[in-house]
Amino acid sequence: MADEDGAVHRRYGAWEERRVDGATVVGPVRSTFVLDEEGVVEHAHYDVTARGHVAWLRQLLGLSNT
Repeated sequence: MADEDGAVHRRYGAWEERRVDGATVVGPVRSTFVLDEEGVVEHAHYDVTARGHVAWLRQLLGLSNT
């Protein structure tokens, strides 16, 4: 997603200030959003980790692993 000014991230609550290695940084929060056919957010998950996330999400949504 291209969101150069962070407006979409802020709208979805995925932009925050945090401490990283002792410094304060402002930026995106790794997040996943599942929208329905109408564009309504059905699931919002913040601070997700890459490892295992897709498998967990597929299970949540009842999708097969194949």
